[in-house]
Order: sequence, then structure tokens, then C-alpha cells
Amino acid sequence: MAQNNKGLKASVQKLGSHLSGMVMPNIGAFIAWGIITALFIETGWLPNASLAELVGPMQTYLLPLLIAYSAGSMVHAHRGGVIATVASMGVIVGSSVPMFIGAMLMGPFAAWILKKFDEKFGDSIPSGFEMLVNNFSSGIIGFILAIIGYYAIGPVVSAMTNALATGVESIVAANLLPLANVFIEPAKILFLNNAINHGILTPLGTQQVAEAGKSILYLLEANPGPGLGVLLAFMFFGKGSAKASSPGAIIIHFLGGIHEIYFPYVMMKPLMFLAVIAGGVSGTFVLQTLGAGLSGAASPGSIIAILGMTAPGSHLAVIAGVLTGALVSFLVGAVILKADKSEEADDNFEKSQAAIAAAKAESKGQAVVSEVASDEVPNIESIDRIIFACDAGMGSSAMGASLLRKKVKAAGLSIPVTNSAINNLTDNGKTLVITQEELTTRARKQAPSSTHVSVENFLDDKRYDSILADMQGGHASVSTPDTSFSAVEEAAPYKQVTRVIFAHSDQVTASAMGASLLRNQLKKYGLNVQVETLSLGALPNEADVLIVSTAALGETVKAKSPLAHHLVLESLHEESQYRELGLNFK
Repeated sequence: MAQNNKGLKASVQKLGSHLSGMVMPNIGAFIAWGIITALFIETGWLPNASLAELVGPMQTYLLPLLIAYSAGSMVHAHRGGVIATVASMGVIVGSSVPMFIGAMLMGPFAAWILKKFDEKFGDSIPSGFEMLVNNFSSGIIGFILAIIGYYAIGPVVSAMTNALATGVESIVAANLLPLANVFIEPAKILFLNNAINHGILTPLGTQQVAEAGKSILYLLEANPGPGLGVLLAFMFFGKGSAKASSPGAIIIHFLGGIHEIYFPYVMMKPLMFLAVIAGGVSGTFVLQTLGAGLSGAASPGSIIAILGMTAPGSHLAVIAGVLTGALVSFLVGAVILKADKSEEADDNFEKSQAAIAAAKAESKGQAVVSEVASDEVPNIESIDRIIFACDAGMGSSAMGASLLRKKVKAAGLSIPVTNSAINNLTDNGKTLVITQEELTTRARKQAPSSTHVSVENFLDDKRYDSILADMQGGHASVSTPDTSFSAVEEAAPYKQVTRVIFAHSDQVTASAMGASLLRNQLKKYGLNVQVETLSLGALPNEADVLIVSTAALGETVKAKSPLAHHLVLESLHEESQYRELGLNFK
């Protein structure tokens, strides 16, 4: 049962990481689209028919294709991103609604198909034909997947749209208004908000206004409370770029009235659907109980526009309903985010657990026994590298790699010892992967052919002595570290680094953003380390340099600058990883 729970936890963590990687690098594009929409649509703050023509194409094509490219590049670098956009274009054209979900499904699938093709046939391509085969393979596979997307995904989403619309209409007809938000809130996240609001609720609301002078139906979809609560939860309890971008999104959502701005935040953490549903249901319950209503449709769904359309005598009721929805979604969202142990929070939690378990076992005179079975440690001839892997590929794994690297050198061995994020592991039968036991399940899935050894604590000297002895047949004498060894020094594996370089080929923007994030973090720590970006051809080969690159460039960069320190990241946009990296310089 425990193993099943760990497998489920690993799968959920990996899914959350991939969803975040698809959406968060593109938040800037969502904000740009939100500003254009809030200003220039017919009911916006500065109506402009010409500029408003940007809104539709950006929502229909630009934003889904950006998500598709990000998803594909996570799976198979630039080639994966290109084929992901081609395949997703078929999905977009084959549906009448914005295909964000379709892009999140088709993008990684298309990149995975191309990756498997490259793995199977890459070594068989005759010399000189590489470019020809690569271009035509991605073109032909992309063509086939675009056709599949057009005929397969579009009808499924259309059926989903009809089902949600029918559910909302039935609940409204039965006078069970709060329950309508069980359908409305997920439908909004799927960008079906306009179809439900203007196709169902507005016509029914218009009829009620003619009879009673106001209608609560105008508030079911337009209530900004649930979205406000979600964004507040990310602002206080989120991580990385989601936390950093949420204050700006709040302004665009609550004051600008563009609810779509919070949709990516929910999509990256699917449990947040519960938060918006809870906020919507509770907000509508308060609105109905207090007799709130609008005298006309509020568009865009800004709190200013809503209060402007509120029927006389309903202002306090409307404000109460909005605040209730915001409070409930914030509370539910806060619980979800605080319970999330992924990324650096999970890493720190696992380190604390390992240290406590080790101390407890030592106090009882017991050996610390790993809950996750390790493979048998291979002999020295059967491996060509050792990789310490953790969730982010920095803090704890960097410490462990530094410790074992010293021991390997002292033993006179020439095996390279590096650290990596689990998602960046490559499947190699001659690699020994060392992880904390909580992460071993994920590492096995990422690199099933490698040998996996679990440790309780990445700073356990004796465990590494045992591993080295097993590698050398159990007879090797492993040198004891120098008595001048400083735990603080080992905890800062980049202490001697004076220059950090973000390597790039064609992704200049991504490397510049990563450099800026790290530079700001080092400044907060009071560290004077030069941070810059350089192209592959200009990289130095110096021992006091740390070169940061993505998985697509990692091997090329290491071959070009073997004397430098190297760090390979899955994404250069995640702010949280630079907080942990900064500690390695102190």
C-alpha cells in the first residue's frame, strides 16, 4: 500500500510539474491579451474596433499555440515544440471553441511521438542525410497528427461544451442556482464562459429584467469573487513565477474584468477547480439569499462594471456575494497550495524527514533502513557516471554530489559525479543514479535502465563510503576526508564560482530571463557574482565558472567547457529554483 501511495504521489507531482511548465512561461502573453481585451473591445475602457480585432486571433491561435510549443519543447526540445504547434493547429481548426485543453493534450503527445521516432531511427541515418531526414520526419508526422487532431479532438470538446451548457440550463430551470456553478466554473476554465454567459444566462436574465427589473442570472458567470480568491491564494501561498505574477493578474481580473487571466493558474494545479467551484457556489448562495441582481449584463466582468449595472438597492448584496466567493475560494485554494509538496518545498520537506529519521535511528543504535529498495551497487567497470538526482536538481543533490566527488577523487577513480533534476535524467544502463528514497520511484520511471540507489540523507558520509566500497568489490580503502573539511563549505558547492553564464543557441530570451532572476536572487543574498548570457561559441573553459543550460544544450555545453561547473535545468523561467541555487553560493 505504501509503495502504491508513493507511486501515486510521484505521478501527481510529475503531472503538476508538466502542467506548470506548459502554462507559466506564457503568462506574459495571457496578460498582454487581457490588457488588449479590457481596453479595446466594444464594452471595454477605450473601445477601438480596429485594435479589438487582435482579441479573437490571439485567444484562438496565439495562446493555445504558445502552450503547445512549451509542452512540446519540454518533451523533445525545439523539434518537439515545432511538431507540437503543427499538430495542435489541427485541433484548433477542428473546434469552435478556444483549444487550450486540446493544446495541452496534443502538444506533449506529438512531441513524444517524434522523440520515439528519433530514438528508433536516429542512429540509422546515413551521414550527410541528417537534416533531410529530420525535416521530413517532423513534417510528415506533424501532418498526420494535425489531421488526427482535426477529426478526433474537436468533436470531443464540442460534445463537452454541449453537455456543460445543457447542465447549466437544467439547473437554472429547476431553481437550484448555487448548483449551477458546479458546471459554470469548470466551463469558464475551459474557455466556454462566453458560450454559457451570452448563450444561456443573458437571454434568460433579459427576460427576468423585463418582469422584475433585475436578474441574478447576470451574476452567475460574471462574479469575479472565485477568480480573485484563487489569485490571492497564489499571491500568498504560491511558488515561483505563479506567485510573482499573481498581483498583476489580480488587477487585470478584478478591475479590468478579464476573468480569463486566472484560468492558467487553475489549469496548472487541477485541484484548484475545487476552489473556484466552492467560491462560485457559496457566492451565488449569498447573492440569492440577499436578493441581489443586475439590471443588465456586465461586460467585461469587472467589479466596476458590475457595480455600475447593479439594480437599485442591491449594491450591498452584490458586494457581499462577491466577497463571499473570494473568501471561500481563497481558503480552499490556500489549503490546496499549502498541502502541495512539489518542487523545492517537497525537497526541503524530504530533507527534514530524512534528518529526523536518521537522528532517531542513531539514538537507538540502529542502522537507517531505506523504505525504497535499492538496486545492487554495480562494480566499477559497469558504470561510466554517477548522477545525484532531486526534484529541482540543485540544493540537496548538489551537496551530495560534492561530497561523493571528493571521495571518488580521493579513491583515485575517474568517474564523473554530477547532479541533475529527475526530469532531466536520460535512460542509460551505465549510469548510477542516487536519490533520496522519496524520489526513487520517479527516478526509476525516468531512467528505468539505470542503476538506482536510495539514501536517507544526502549528507551521509558513511553511506557513500559503503557505496564506493561496493563498487570496488568491497575491498577498497576509501580515503577519509581531510580533517579540515567544513560542512559549510560542502553545503556551498559553488562557493568558489565567480561567474555564472546562461548558455544559449537560439533561445536568447529564455536565457536572459533566467540570468535576470538569478541576478536578483544573488543580490538579495548580498553576493557579488557576475551573471551573464553567452552563445555556445563564446563559452569559456574555466574552473571558476558555472554554466547553466537547458537539457537540449546540456551535453554540448559540457563537451565544450569540461573544466567548468555545469547545471542543467528543465526550464529557465521558474523563479523558485534560483532561490535554492543562490544558497549554494553562500
